[in-house]
Amino acid sequence: MTSTHRNYRTKDVDMLIASATIIQSAIAEKDFLQAKRPAWADPFFDDIKERIDNAIANILGIDSAKDLRQATQAILAIEASALRDLAEAKIQISEDFKSDKTRRDELLHQLGYATFHKAAQSGDQEALISLLFRFMANLTPEVKTEITAAGTAATLLDAITAYANQLKDANVSQETFKGSRKTITADALAELNAIYSQVISICKIAANLFKDKPHLRDQFSFTAVSSLLRAHSAQKEPPAA
Repeated sequence: MTSTHRNYRTKDVDMLIASATIIQSAIAEKDFLQAKRPAWADPFFDDIKERIDNAIANILGIDSAKDLRQATQAILAIEASALRDLAEAKIQISEDFKSDKTRRDELLHQLGYATFHKAAQSGDQEALISLLFRFMANLTPEVKTEITAAGTAATLLDAITAYANQLKDANVSQETFKGSRKTITADALAELNAIYSQVISICKIAANLFKDKPHLRDQFSFTAVSSLLRAHSAQKEPPAA
């Protein structure tokens, strides 16, 4: 009898996109992985990628599998750099305006730090996206001039707004991440569970193979990748600056 229980705790779409992202990482590192495990020789990873795309299109009814994957990868690609640059800008603004605490606090609130920065630093991807969009929307020419005149480099501010534009271009702010748990057939659920099981096995083996390379090992943590996919459907387009 086919199980009606999901073996994963995320939304179906988040499981599939996390899986797709992990498989993309595997493809990028396949020379090393295949040397260690010949059973993963081509077209092993490509076949899984196709299986995931088919599930997104046929089970969830979402045609934009490629767009979903690209949006997710855009987030993963900028996360570390964005958090670093945001922290760098915050400390400089805090120090440059410490003699005028009222204005300092106004700027940090206006740019989104007061509302979103702590959560973003804790790994809340929704908060990071909101912070970047708030920063971009409210960094008016006048505010930028004020901040740079006090000491912060314009290139740093431009880098942060560029991250927000990258996310916007990847459609992260639109209703890309659809798919609350819908009613699906037992056969479809069996396929989703099978995909998850296969990807988890790849994660466990690959993470061990990359145990001495944390930046690569983390790309094969299903929990870490899937945690970046929360609540994107709640994102709205930022107001014009």
